[in-house]
Amino acid sequence: MLLNSLYIVCGLVLLPLGARGLVRGSTGLALRMGVTALAIGLTVVAFGTGSPELVVSIEAARAGNGGVALGNVVGSNIANITFVLGFAALARPLTVRSELVRREMPLMIGVTLLLCVLLLDRKLSRPEGLLLAVGAVAYTVFSYLAAKRGEVKEVVAEFDEALARSGRSIRFDIVLLSVGLVALLAGAHLLLKGTMAIAADFGISQVVIGLTIVAVGTSLPELAASVTSALHDEADVAFGNVIGSNVLNILAVLGVAALIRPFEVQGLRALDLAVMVASAVLLLLLMWRGWVLNRWEGAALLTGYAVYMYSLVP
Repeated sequence: MLLNSLYIVCGLVLLPLGARGLVRGSTGLALRMGVTALAIGLTVVAFGTGSPELVVSIEAARAGNGGVALGNVVGSNIANITFVLGFAALARPLTVRSELVRREMPLMIGVTLLLCVLLLDRKLSRPEGLLLAVGAVAYTVFSYLAAKRGEVKEVVAEFDEALARSGRSIRFDIVLLSVGLVALLAGAHLLLKGTMAIAADFGISQVVIGLTIVAVGTSLPELAASVTSALHDEADVAFGNVIGSNVLNILAVLGVAALIRPFEVQGLRALDLAVMVASAVLLLLLMWRGWVLNRWEGAALLTGYAVYMYSLVP
């Protein structure tokens, strides 16, 4: 028990550290290649902060733990909106100015509904995984091209400041990228090893483990990035990070996981999917008037997340 708990703690430490190294290294390399900060923020950073979900879910799929992979994505998407953005709004009210970020909110809802439709037969097959993976590529290309068309100057400046050049050498960026990948792989392995052992000891289902410990652990990079952005009055960066991560969690993470090994849905409640959809719709409704997420709305999101987590207690 003690050793498995240590595995979990080490995994939870290595995952956000690995994601940070991956984001910083890949961002530095992308800036050197002439990619705009806005495009990087909506693609590279979203992939980077979502990398724990990707690595953990792939590892789970390879080991035949499809419930963890699915629970991880559903739980992370719920946590990103209610916990991450709720906490960020408490730190500082968030005002979204980017038209691109606003347009991506309905897209996030559409992708979420697509997943629910694909899960009606209680399984995710390879053809469905391929559909999601192709969607991930299309979404990334769309975000990149849309960002290149330009935004209002304030939004471009916001992303430029958030991803300012650090003066690091290209060799250092490559080292950061490499170390980040190694840390992610090690963290995913340790987290899964510990959680699966504890789940077996206490008779907890794979999905519940994915919805709770694994989901919260893999959402830590989004939490750190969004709160930091909020404190620096970079709400568009915070929202772009969360929305991009949620879309890619479904399209890329579950798509790749299902391609590696199709899995059946066992233990996932209709309530879990309903909360995932409801949180995405609620975010759009809260932002519809004025595109501002206030502190009281952030507190409401956090309260909703606490209630949802309590519903998972047996």
